[in-house]
Amino acid sequence: MKLLTFAQGDETRLGGMLDDGRVVDFTQAWSSSDHSLKATPAPTEVFDVICLGEPALEALRTLMKLAEKGGAPILEAAGLSILAPIPNPSKNIFCVGRNYRAHIVEGNLARGRPADDFPKALEFFTKAPTTVVGHQAAVSRHAAHTRMLDYEVELGIVIGKAGRDIPPEAALDYVFGYTVVNDITARDLQALHGQWFKGKSLDGTCPIGPVVTLKSAIENPNALDLELDVNGELRQSANTSDMLFDVANIISQLSAGMTLEPGDIIATGTPSGVGFAMEPPRSLEPGDVIKARIKFIGELETTIFK
Repeated sequence: MKLLTFAQGDETRLGGMLDDGRVVDFTQAWSSSDHSLKATPAPTEVFDVICLGEPALEALRTLMKLAEKGGAPILEAAGLSILAPIPNPSKNIFCVGRNYRAHIVEGNLARGRPADDFPKALEFFTKAPTTVVGHQAAVSRHAAHTRMLDYEVELGIVIGKAGRDIPPEAALDYVFGYTVVNDITARDLQALHGQWFKGKSLDGTCPIGPVVTLKSAIENPNALDLELDVNGELRQSANTSDMLFDVANIISQLSAGMTLEPGDIIATGTPSGVGFAMEPPRSLEPGDVIKARIKFIGELETTIFK
């Protein structure tokens, strides 16, 4: 099942993506159909489902079956304003730096380092909640603040239950689902400040979505094709099997001594093909359309404006 959050007037609503691209309005259908949680207030975004747990997923499966038989409202996705699955996260987005082998090499060469200078441990940083936007969002070029705005397609992990000191063998039990993240980055700010937070946290620079695919629908998160193109030109194409640290190890190491909570989002790093490592470097500019996609999840579109 693929879940999404969309806007309907001044309201947010929970939706379920059908195979043909249409969307079941779960929020509207919730109170008008028979299921075990009918008396519970209808969920209006993906985070509500995470909090309600497995009973909510069972209710949504019931509504999905009703929709397939014409018993629940279905909308055309093309006419919807699709928000980030969790539009207002309560915490920073956790991120992993330098986690794909070919990307590490291209970054080292671009910065004049030895090509084989690989991280000895996971490199974590965060992006502020104000960076989060949804599918088909317009993101500022931030030209007054950066000369080099870049893109990064990444697999996003959505945490489903709280945990600390999670062992790798149990890590996937804490996953609710997976999404697409575009970790847009101001490369010069990243270098100027000597750490990554400022260069990673300009407003709007964390498009997420359009959906969260439940973990049960993804057999192996460490074997997913991911791609990104700019104006139709393919820039990134790889597989999550190229990650130095896989999904279980990321969750385990991040949770060491630190509690992960329901709704936390972890971006797992990007493959090679980023703009700053091209010869010559190529920045995102106004009018550029970026499409980031991951198999079994979907395609996340972003437009850069002045």
